[in-house]
Amino acid sequence: MSDQTLKWFELADAGEVDSPALLVYPQRVKHNIDLAIHMVGDPARLRPHIKTHKCVEVAQLQIAAGITQFKCATIAEAELLGMAGAADVLLAYQPVGPKLKRFVEVIKMCPQTLYYCLVDNMHSANEVSTAALAHNTKIPVYVDINVGMNRTGLVPDKVAESYLQLFALQGVKPLGLHAYDGHIHEPDIDVRNFKAAAIHEQLKAITREIKKAGLPEPIIVAGGTPTFPFWAQQQEVICSPGTFVYWDAGYAATCKEQEFLPAAVLLTRVISLPNDTTVCLDLGHKSVAAENTIDKRVSFLNAPDLQIIGQSEEHLVAEAGVGHTYQPGDVIYLLPCHVCPTVALFERMLTVELNHVTGEWLNLARNRKITC
Repeated sequence: MSDQTLKWFELADAGEVDSPALLVYPQRVKHNIDLAIHMVGDPARLRPHIKTHKCVEVAQLQIAAGITQFKCATIAEAELLGMAGAADVLLAYQPVGPKLKRFVEVIKMCPQTLYYCLVDNMHSANEVSTAALAHNTKIPVYVDINVGMNRTGLVPDKVAESYLQLFALQGVKPLGLHAYDGHIHEPDIDVRNFKAAAIHEQLKAITREIKKAGLPEPIIVAGGTPTFPFWAQQQEVICSPGTFVYWDAGYAATCKEQEFLPAAVLLTRVISLPNDTTVCLDLGHKSVAAENTIDKRVSFLNAPDLQIIGQSEEHLVAEAGVGHTYQPGDVIYLLPCHVCPTVALFERMLTVELNHVTGEWLNLARNRKITC
């Protein structure tokens, strides 16, 4: 088969690639970055989350496109962004215990990068302040708001009061509000917009209270990928989608109004034919996110007839039907349904340009620790 007849995801040199492998298509990544910027109208309104890619090269593509602000969830991701040359990084997590110590170490190690973190209670805020003062610095903070995820954050009617209290701490500098609405992921865009609009009203009410107290208007960082189209239209809001860089089969199914391209593909092989109608692939739990039900873990690109019936740590068994023609060694391409934890299972991704492997990108921040 010539390169001209290959589909966008297929490799001309697949025989040289061990499986399972995670492939990335840089031109598609660039398309997705440009589309996100187009949707908000200005790269200054984007603070993309790097939990999806965890990769220096992708962060640098975003920086090259004009994005200067980023969001992350781990200390390794925060350090990676400093390594990539990011100017402005929000750790969307409340650092406690050793994590706070590590966060301060990253701040010291990367003086060219301005770092922030989240707080949602005065005990933790005091600890952040104390750690900052011990190193002769002040850490800017955002107040985390619980807008429905019910995992961290203050309930909206407690936010303004707590925000004002932070100004009494010498080691922190309150800058804004953080609202992540990852619980909103209905397929109907109108439902998503309606729910996001209710959160927007809460944020505006909090902002009015803060301004009434004579303080500057807080910066608002809000939203994820499913509600990105709504927040992109709210000019005072900084948007923080993450999955858009690689996209995945899950969001392609539920967020059809967003025109991002899948840019990360799993390559696997048939390794066995257990019986006349089933095939076994080398794609187990250790190679693709397995938190969803078995029918919502992957989407087959070149074998749509396969139906998954079982999966274990290193194997995936699929029903192929009577008379199928699959043979051991056949290459199968799939889209992960949830790309973020899938990326975290791979040390590296192979870059693909014009159907050929051209190199690799390390998913460096999949590690719990880089240096700090």
